[in-house]
Amino acid sequence: MNKILIALLFTLNVGGLFAADYVDDINKSVEMRSDGHRVVYEMNVGSFTTEGTFSAAQARLHELKTLGVDVVWLMPIYPRGGGINSPYAAINFQQTNPSYGSIADLKTFVARAHELGMEVWLDWVPNHTATNADWVTTHPEYYLTSGGQMVHPNNYGDVWQLDYGNADLVNAMNDCLKFWIDEADIDGYRCDYISSPQIPASYWQTTIPMIKALKPVTFLGEADIASDATRLKSVGFDYDYAWQFQSSLASYANGTAASRLKVFVNTLIQKSADISFGRMLYVTNHDQNYNETKKTLTQKYGDNRYPLTVLAYTVYGMPLVYNGQEVGGNQALDYFNDTKIDWTAKDDKMLNTLRTLFALKHAVPALSHAKQTADNPATQLFDVQGSTSVFAYTRTLGDSQVLVVLNMGTTDASATINGLTEGDWSLWLDSRTIAQGTSRQQVTLHASHTFDIEAKGYRVYVRGVYPEQPVSSSTGIRSVSASQTASHQWYSLSGRAIHTPTKAGIYIRDGKKYVVR
Repeated sequence: MNKILIALLFTLNVGGLFAADYVDDINKSVEMRSDGHRVVYEMNVGSFTTEGTFSAAQARLHELKTLGVDVVWLMPIYPRGGGINSPYAAINFQQTNPSYGSIADLKTFVARAHELGMEVWLDWVPNHTATNADWVTTHPEYYLTSGGQMVHPNNYGDVWQLDYGNADLVNAMNDCLKFWIDEADIDGYRCDYISSPQIPASYWQTTIPMIKALKPVTFLGEADIASDATRLKSVGFDYDYAWQFQSSLASYANGTAASRLKVFVNTLIQKSADISFGRMLYVTNHDQNYNETKKTLTQKYGDNRYPLTVLAYTVYGMPLVYNGQEVGGNQALDYFNDTKIDWTAKDDKMLNTLRTLFALKHAVPALSHAKQTADNPATQLFDVQGSTSVFAYTRTLGDSQVLVVLNMGTTDASATINGLTEGDWSLWLDSRTIAQGTSRQQVTLHASHTFDIEAKGYRVYVRGVYPEQPVSSSTGIRSVSASQTASHQWYSLSGRAIHTPTKAGIYIRDGKKYVVR
């Protein structure tokens, strides 16, 4: 081995290729994130591990912390009934599904999450219970009737509609909300089907502040309140679903025109202008993953699943990731039967993209999901020159700024963006190398800057000067001589495309690292 190779390998060992990942360093902070910088993870306890229990899931909470998760939303944990085993058909709202474990197990799960700086939200089902719920026999007066018969909401044959005209039912439901705060110290509720016409807005106006007086828990409502369920705009929810935006992305699928994305984003921002609550953005969840015809991320979005994930998690709002999305999101999970997630189906590109996006959400003020006002993050969409497939925008808060550049096209593109803040920027997310690991590279951007970006590629830049990090990976490094380098495209660790390496150094080709001597 010659001196150059020895020196290069020594540099690898002490210079940081296997050093601590800066993304991990950011995401692993045990401090509870501020409201504007949280990432939500939807977990089906029965699917998340082979055992399907609170205890088994608890043992893997540190993995979610490393991913960058701040809030674990647990899909319904109650005993199931109704005959088809839906988690949204509860038998008793003050018990746990025995296959998941006991209330004590849940309490231990929550305590461990709190130790790691994470919150736990429960899935709350206010509209109905299972047809064989305890209340059906003990409190039949809690249910809406028609012609003396209990009513199936939306013709769902496994559940009965609750009657919010009954004050005792209202008190009983509120007692259940209080129960989980007292018993397990939970931190929030994701509230199912809040757009139900049978739940009056006045219920939420009274109940949300009452529960928050006990503990300042978060209320997330399953509805696009800003666009559809507008009667609920002022009842006290902290977040709604940006449902129409996700539907727009699904309709875009594997499209290529940047102009369509620009319309979607402008609509999202306009719809969000006059609301007092935050918005949750996502590319999939349990409904999209199992109940729709196109279930997996590849079926929905094709090769756009990567750049559209970047868009959804940087353009606005609070990100939601569905369990299994970090390994590609290409498994349809039957939540009626708690299909086990196949954790062996690795997708390093998706995993490292998500990890980096969440580090950006945590570390960069401009990506706060607080409401946009004159004093809060502004989104600026650019008119891109030279390509109809490149979409670019900045998020800005004071001196903090993020630039996102996406190429939705099927071919490489060269695109010019005018009006950028000139000077020092740091490239935090680069689709050319992210499958191999995270990295961070200092660059200089000009006010009018031309970007060369590969098909379905993406870049995320942060304004300012940050410590650089070469591509971090635990994969082995191969040694080749310059004479062995074929005329394929190689990449430097900084992500620069190179036709043929002519100097000794460390390069990436076909997802593998090489020391060229």
